[in-house]
Amino acid sequence: MMRLLAACLILLAPAFGDAQAPHGYQADFTREELAARRTRILDAIGPQSIAVVQGAAGVPGFSVFRQSNDFYYLTGVESEHAYLLLNGRSRRATLYLPHRDEDLERGGGKILSAEDDTLLVRLTGIEQVRGLERLAQDLTGADLLRPPAMVLFTPLAPMETGNDSRDELLAGQARAAADPWDGRPAREAHFVRLVKERFPQFEVRDLSPTLDAMRSIKSPAEIALIRRATQLAGLGIMEAMRSTAPGVYEYQLDAAAKYVHYVNGARGDAYPSIIGGGTNAFIGHYFRKSDVLRDGDLVLMDYAPDYRYYTSDVTRIWPVNGTYTPAQAALYEFIVAYRDAFFRHIRPGVTADEVLDRAAADMKQWLVGKTFASPSHLKAVQEGLAFRGHFQHPVGMAVHDVGRIRGVPLQPGMVFTIDPMIWLPEERLYIRIEDVALVTADGVENLSGFVPSRIADVQRTIAEPGLVQWRKPVP
Repeated sequence: MMRLLAACLILLAPAFGDAQAPHGYQADFTREELAARRTRILDAIGPQSIAVVQGAAGVPGFSVFRQSNDFYYLTGVESEHAYLLLNGRSRRATLYLPHRDEDLERGGGKILSAEDDTLLVRLTGIEQVRGLERLAQDLTGADLLRPPAMVLFTPLAPMETGNDSRDELLAGQARAAADPWDGRPAREAHFVRLVKERFPQFEVRDLSPTLDAMRSIKSPAEIALIRRATQLAGLGIMEAMRSTAPGVYEYQLDAAAKYVHYVNGARGDAYPSIIGGGTNAFIGHYFRKSDVLRDGDLVLMDYAPDYRYYTSDVTRIWPVNGTYTPAQAALYEFIVAYRDAFFRHIRPGVTADEVLDRAAADMKQWLVGKTFASPSHLKAVQEGLAFRGHFQHPVGMAVHDVGRIRGVPLQPGMVFTIDPMIWLPEERLYIRIEDVALVTADGVENLSGFVPSRIADVQRTIAEPGLVQWRKPVP
């Protein structure tokens, strides 16, 4: 049975083969789609402006480079220290790259560089490719000789380059600013300072709101990647369910899910896995994963991969011993019913607040005649009806993706999480599940709906053999 399980997992892996060209360029987006994104930027900034988008800096040591989300979104290029200039007047795009580093390529393989200009024009649809040293000269040529200078747009929001999201990046910048021995400016701020020092004629404006609005509505190609990332997230959680038993460590569930992610083509984590047994789950972003799972406890798992620059966000909570107690089952069934209520009301044109109000009204009716193990459990459920955070955040290139889903009518192509949750502080108990919602032309699709959530389905999955038991840890 376990050999069959392993064979099935491997069969899920994408057949890269010819899709991986020698130059290592992405194959998920056509040059036409990338060009259309750049055209939308040009339309937004107008003919009296230019836009400059930085790529990510190089990484130290043996770290693996990952391009920034915005730069990849506009170019598909993964070379480090790259820049993109969009000229609103000429409506031309220029890509700036370092020159070929033969020593670096000898050790790590082919890297697209300025010398690959003909190839890059063909791959990306960008009109011109130049060496990095030409950027300053081209900025000078952007009408600095004939005032007033063109407005320069550049993203001012923190650059996402891995398992990070803007909210966490901003918090990290604040912590660095508070350190008197650190206090380094953000890379975006440093770039703006250099522009103002060298070319004070430019008026600098923020390009991030334009990029955020574009990224908030996913294209069919983006949805396919998010769908795949969600599939891997769900299969990883299911493998962790199978591997759960008293005496297993939290980090072993992480390992079981990672195997599923990586054997199917993921490059990394969308975010550090949250795997908390017992009261550890009460810590919202618990990351240590060092404790043993105990009989009678619940274990919460929130985890997804970074799959070709796109991600997901799926959460489940289940009993370590394979069976919910009556008290646990009553709370858990409330959460699942609340999730279902949200999905009944999501569709284009409604707002998040309307969905929250209608789902809460449904749940008030659902609670009629229901009983719970203690007054504190009933209180937690009732407080859950008033909580507004169940309608969570966008999902896309980052797990807490950019763009707005609150306070605006929902549109087809929006992807976000529905995350009903309740807290029981007296027991340090936190119960929630999280699913990924895709707004469609006529309603909504639960991309993670295949992941077991009904009690019978969860308990049946836990009873199946798991990877951790198949390949037991060495003593």
